Amino acid sequence: MKTPVALVTASLTAAILLAASFLIATGTRGEDTSFASSAGQLEVQTVASGLVVPWSLAFLPDGRMLVTERPGRMRIVTTEGQLSPPLKGVPEVWASGQGGLLDVILDKSYAQNRTIYFCFAERTGGGGRTAVARAKLNDGDGRLDDVKIIFRQEGPLSSGNHYGCRIVQANDGNLFVTLGDHFIYRDEAQNLGNHLGKLIRITPDGSAPTDNPFVGRKDAKPEIWSYGHRNQQSLAINPASNDLWEIEHGPRGGDEVNVIGKGKNYGWPVIGYGIDYSGAKIHERTAKDGMEQPVKYWVPSIAPSGMTFYTGKLFPKWAGSLFTGALAGKMLVRLSVNGNTVTGEERLLRNLHERIRDVRQGPDGALWLLTDSSAGRILRVSPAAK
Repeated sequence: MKTPVALVTASLTAAILLAASFLIATGTRGEDTSFASSAGQLEVQTVASGLVVPWSLAFLPDGRMLVTERPGRMRIVTTEGQLSPPLKGVPEVWASGQGGLLDVILDKSYAQNRTIYFCFAERTGGGGRTAVARAKLNDGDGRLDDVKIIFRQEGPLSSGNHYGCRIVQANDGNLFVTLGDHFIYRDEAQNLGNHLGKLIRITPDGSAPTDNPFVGRKDAKPEIWSYGHRNQQSLAINPASNDLWEIEHGPRGGDEVNVIGKGKNYGWPVIGYGIDYSGAKIHERTAKDGMEQPVKYWVPSIAPSGMTFYTGKLFPKWAGSLFTGALAGKMLVRLSVNGNTVTGEERLLRNLHERIRDVRQGPDGALWLLTDSSAGRILRVSPAAK
């Protein structure tokens, strides 16, 4: 007996819908695209899609990725692009303006303690502030356990802008965290009595290490490591020197790359290379005694976000290079580095036309990127097949 055409059609339709729903739920690898570079042709693969304004990516020991979405979700993503449901236990975030769930990193002893750190915009009173939390990842049950907020930024509150919120863990286990100036309170970046426009150093439990530069001063917050910053969305330790590098947004011009020194003042808003969005003058001058100069700056701004020093083997020509994403610039930027000097710049993936929010080196030696949009993607950048 022949199967009725209507039954076959219905079965095929059901199968197609089922497959489509699976793809939407999990995200899949998209088509590869090739781009030119100084290291040869680059292959850019869409590993996962369907993320809403993804902000940060951290690799788990088995190669899966922990990814934050700014609206307040944290997911685990497989290397095949399957998205987990949002993890339970994430604190409520203030997803307004530039705020929400932002950076996430793994503790250096994650394989033993399952500990992660993340930062987010927390609503309090009439505005928001940057908060840092610690938790244990229970990926078997899809949740965070033992969640504890270990640090809260003090000072005038944000209306939704300039949270900073990048985290790096040093070899001694202490955490460096960037804290923005909240945009309308830029002069507070020079005030050691609060945390606005500062880069802080805290222990894994949130306390100030006793060798921080301003410990013991009544007019200064003990967590402060450096100050005079605007909105720092990039932070990394250079493995070649163990120096801490930071990249921050300027206003109209004046995005800066800085090598961070203990107790140093990086000048915002007293010195700089940009102007206000209205065209008005902000800075007294471009240099001043007692204030540090950037090792690189951009005019016009590219809006840098996320950074990594490349140590992999897939791109031997790029060993030691610093990579950062660009939001306004819609590209990936490679900086050649010699010691603490930036010696060159290469602008990559410009034809991709994507705002790049984060860039990480994967365990496979590829560069992994997050695109900043309501239809965000995870991209893998590797040498094109010959």
